[in-house]
Amino acid sequence: MNQPIMITAKHVTKIYGKGEAALAALDDIDLAIKPGESVAVIGKSGSGKSTLMHVLALLDKPTEGSVLVGDNDASSMSGRQLDLLRNKSYGFVFQQFFLNANDTVLNNVILPLKIAGVGRKERNARGIKALKAVELDDKTYSWAADLSGGQKQRVCIARALINDPSVIFADEPTGNLDSHTGKIVEDLLFRLNKELGITLIIVTHDEDIAARCSRQIHIKDGTLVKRGEI
Repeated sequence: MNQPIMITAKHVTKIYGKGEAALAALDDIDLAIKPGESVAVIGKSGSGKSTLMHVLALLDKPTEGSVLVGDNDASSMSGRQLDLLRNKSYGFVFQQFFLNANDTVLNNVILPLKIAGVGRKERNARGIKALKAVELDDKTYSWAADLSGGQKQRVCIARALINDPSVIFADEPTGNLDSHTGKIVEDLLFRLNKELGITLIIVTHDEDIAARCSRQIHIKDGTLVKRGEI
């Protein structure tokens, strides 16, 4: 795994639109996530939870405030440095699978390595290793289109693992799955957190998933709130 990192948000505000149409999706967020934590970000639709994840994952920039990765302020990093950090240290699992249905499972998994310029032999070996970790190595050369929903999500997790990330960001990872399949994916994510020490940040409205995390962060109207204030 890459070097463990701490992620800190300091007075983070995110505003969309201008003038009377301006909307504060996040409002003065202060938050620190320690290496190895499992953190659930909980809130109703439109509360700002996905925006918070995107800002913490450096997929979006705050309008005000700063996000620190370790001791480094993300706002001082170049576009290339941000791309390198996301590619090497972060893994992403979304509700939508974002797979190329007309390509093999292996080629979908190793895409981040191909983008990073890793040679074919090494990326294939690492891809097969990642598929073994999610118990899908028997589907290595199958077409992605032929997989079930749960298998597709496990392929996404394998792709997230391909660079041995320090952090996995998961946005409603079981939202498109039935309860049985969702439990399999859920168990896999928490196993990676406990056995490999990967920091797990899950955006969810599922109270059962949230309860399994070491910490729950509740967000309402773009601000962090205490449990009793929801």
